[in-house]
Amino acid sequence: MSEQTALSEEQLSPAIEELLVARNPRGMASIRNVLPAGYYARAARVLNTVRGTVLIGTGFPVLDTFETDGPVGAIALYQTLQAIGAHPVLVCGPPLSRVLKQNYRVHEIAVGGRNSRQAEASAALQLWQPEAIVSIERPGLSARGHYSNIRGEDISERCACFDDFLNQASCPTIAIGDGGNEIGMGNVHEHLLNFDIEPTITCCDELLVADVSNWGALGLIAIIGYWQGQDLLGTLSTRNTLAYLSAHGSVDGVTRQNTLTEDGLPVETGESVLLQLRKMTGFGDLL
Repeated sequence: MSEQTALSEEQLSPAIEELLVARNPRGMASIRNVLPAGYYARAARVLNTVRGTVLIGTGFPVLDTFETDGPVGAIALYQTLQAIGAHPVLVCGPPLSRVLKQNYRVHEIAVGGRNSRQAEASAALQLWQPEAIVSIERPGLSARGHYSNIRGEDISERCACFDDFLNQASCPTIAIGDGGNEIGMGNVHEHLLNFDIEPTITCCDELLVADVSNWGALGLIAIIGYWQGQDLLGTLSTRNTLAYLSAHGSVDGVTRQNTLTEDGLPVETGESVLLQLRKMTGFGDLL
């Protein structure tokens, strides 16, 4: 790490929190203002010390497939946690689970199985005994018990339920969202009532917001790398992960097209955010 270019530890989390909502397409800058500052550092501190199992829930259904936002960040976090000695497991439902289990540890959860969701979560928690749980861009249940997308469409029949993993957890829970209908956004439910969306009521211990949820994972990885003294972000390729997912049928959640994009933004935008995070953490001299 270059001491000349890195921000101080006190500066780092607030700077990342500002960077990740700078574009503000869905109002997350206003949500940032109601969260206790330092949330990225607090969440990263939990993950930096874990050496057991971390369950990472992801996967937002779009039509009959899955969107790119969420899985890209989940895979990046999986790779990072594995690199520092933890045991990550991706939790999702088909069709995403069928794709990811070819290359990663996956715990598959049932799509449309809301009647058995509590038992499903209880059995999984007993099996894995996680030391932390992370949700990245997973639909969260609304006050009326439904899942809905940004268009207001009811997508409950295509959703697997990850909410009860967090509700029943005895370990720290972290959630990343970018719009208001994702797991964890229940922490700020009252601040989402004027948003053009049906907000979730599912809460978490530490909520992280970003303009694109994938970028929230990059923010966590940036801080973990800072503490580890490793350029962990430098080992990642958003472009390659997008290409991998695209080859298996992913779509952009905004355009619904099979493209190498995140929420309508070109891959170069996410790559730019990653480079900015590397510079903040003192690895700019390695670019």
